[in-house]
Amino acid sequence: MTDRVYPSSKPNANAKANGNGNVAAPNGTSAAHPPPPVPAPAPSKAQLYRPYNPPASQHRRHGRRRTDGCRCSPCRCCFWTILLILLILLIAATVSAVLYLLYHPHKPSFTVSYLQTGRLNLSSSSAAASSPSLSASFNLTLLAKNPNSHIFTYFFDPTVVSLLSSSSVLLGNSTLPAFVSFPKNQTSFRNVVASGDFQDLDADSVTALRSDLRKKNGVPLTVQLDTKISVKAGGLKSKRVGIRVTCDGFRGVVPPKGKAAAVASVGESKCTVDLRIKIWKFTF
Repeated sequence: MTDRVYPSSKPNANAKANGNGNVAAPNGTSAAHPPPPVPAPAPSKAQLYRPYNPPASQHRRHGRRRTDGCRCSPCRCCFWTILLILLILLIAATVSAVLYLLYHPHKPSFTVSYLQTGRLNLSSSSAAASSPSLSASFNLTLLAKNPNSHIFTYFFDPTVVSLLSSSSVLLGNSTLPAFVSFPKNQTSFRNVVASGDFQDLDADSVTALRSDLRKKNGVPLTVQLDTKISVKAGGLKSKRVGIRVTCDGFRGVVPPKGKAAAVASVGESKCTVDLRIKIWKFTF
């Protein structure tokens, strides 16, 4: 008897492929297989180095953020500038307070120790002169003192000395040279002659002067000093600041014609020192 071979229901794993790449089935027919996958083309250089381009919505969102930052930057600059100015002022105030507590600085003091009226003549109006004229001359002694006992030294510019009546009419003037006032030092200016010859006085000044000349106890006089001063403390020196010294309480006696000059009373005189700060065209 002959043996019969029955084909298996499963394909033979060891089946050989035919010349077309098809695997031969056990029954002698070829089974079709899907073609191998086609490899994707290689990316070009432009695609390899192409930067990322975000969507348009992200562009708009980032643009808004940059705009908001630009809008906030001036406010930040203004805030830091104000903060820096306040810090500088705080440091300056602290240093000034420390210096004041350590040294107790004092402003300079002035005294008029002697005042003599040489002449004070007010001419009457006449046909030859259309308006009255004034001729005056004074001799005085000024004392400038630096009351500080430490490192503060005062530097004075040339000083203008003016004599005024009670109604602020200028009677005479003079100029003192520049000088330096050291701590606990006193500077004396003797025989300072303040004089003036004024023509064409206005009616109000003439009326006020005539009223002062009629007073029995003497003509009220004011000595006024205008100058600039700078302060040096150790190695530091400040900028120049204007000051005005006003001395009141003088009574000038007008000497009679042909007699010697009369000495004014200085017993009740008092001098005050005020700062003169100039801003643009205005002085305070």
